[in-house]
Amino acid sequence: MPEKIQAVRGMNDILPDQAHMWERFELGVRGVLRAYGYRPIHTPILERTELFVRSIGEVTDIVEKEMYTFVDQLNGESLTLRPEATASCVRAVVEHNLLYAGPQRLYYSGPMFRHERPQKGRFRQFHQVGVEALGCAGPDVDAEQIVMCARIWRELDINGVELELNSLGSSEARGRYRSRLVRYLEDNTDALDADARRRMHSNPLRVLDSKNPALGDLLENAPSMMDDMDAASLRHFEGVQSLLRESGIAFSLNPRLVRGLDYYNSTVFEWVTDRLGAQGTVCAGGRYDGLIEQIGGKPAPACGFAMGVERLLGLMQSAPCAVAVDAYLVHQGENALRFAFIASEQLRDHGLTVIFDCSGGSFKSQMKKADASGARYAVIVGDDEAQLGQVSVKPLREAADQQRCAVARAAELIKPQGAG
Repeated sequence: MPEKIQAVRGMNDILPDQAHMWERFELGVRGVLRAYGYRPIHTPILERTELFVRSIGEVTDIVEKEMYTFVDQLNGESLTLRPEATASCVRAVVEHNLLYAGPQRLYYSGPMFRHERPQKGRFRQFHQVGVEALGCAGPDVDAEQIVMCARIWRELDINGVELELNSLGSSEARGRYRSRLVRYLEDNTDALDADARRRMHSNPLRVLDSKNPALGDLLENAPSMMDDMDAASLRHFEGVQSLLRESGIAFSLNPRLVRGLDYYNSTVFEWVTDRLGAQGTVCAGGRYDGLIEQIGGKPAPACGFAMGVERLLGLMQSAPCAVAVDAYLVHQGENALRFAFIASEQLRDHGLTVIFDCSGGSFKSQMKKADASGARYAVIVGDDEAQLGQVSVKPLREAADQQRCAVARAAELIKPQGAG
């Protein structure tokens, strides 16, 4: 017997019982996003590698160590499975000149790919839902996206998440701060771990995000980014905070929050939890005003976020639900099969969910399957029913008599009360 083929490590199957929870999640999120005027966009999972090098940053962990990159054998192009979708979304907006029609509010969902060590809440193929507001410069959009997240948590009954907020200021302010931070790190080189020393000159802000507890005191005493912030950035950040307070959204300021992608500036935020072990960030984003120009478009402001579907599913309170089956159609005999097949279609025409038994088993075994399916009714067709053009309707979840009737009447009996 051939060896069993299994899924690639870190790339997991979503089985039917789990998939129903995914559907509930996606429907809930989509409803909220549309209520705020966001429209869907779909981009390829495969892009030119240059897109991510230019946008995410050549010396980031994602580009240096985590991307699935290969050379196309047909034309020699370097291609990459998308590790995130903001760059792809901005590329599509620039390529198709969508901003010509004015600001755009867009959302996407789908798989992303990073070559990381799989663990709880971290996979090599993972899924995100994200939004991008392009062409909007004010703090109101930043705040709106954060408030929108809070509404999603309420919609999905997700608890135990807290908001952390920071500002990276303008690119000029960030440059000034970067220089001061490098000098501070150089003065304390002996206290840094290997990873921090590696990042000290190439990407010093990422040192602030170190999870090494031995660096806690050192980073706590690092220069403050706020000391280099320009007046416009401070006004913008205060505007975001003011709107959040007006909306009743609790938050804490985290001066070490810098995000791992180079394109961020000004507002950055993360929704975090302590209920998922080491993978505590469930949603993150911020402003990236320079990215559109960086990818080749005309300069325009932008703000967005992405949420990790797998991580948020781990926080949802409800258990996965089974398919709500209205009727299980049991049949016995060749004539009965033909009539039952048509009857099942007619019942579906009435908006009912119907499972048609395809096992060919005995009447007794089919009734066992009907009961195990969770269906509220068994619809039975034997030769007698087929000859009369009728079905027998047997309640499975309540004590009531079995009735023989026409298919249209059966639909009335089965349809849940209050259903249209």
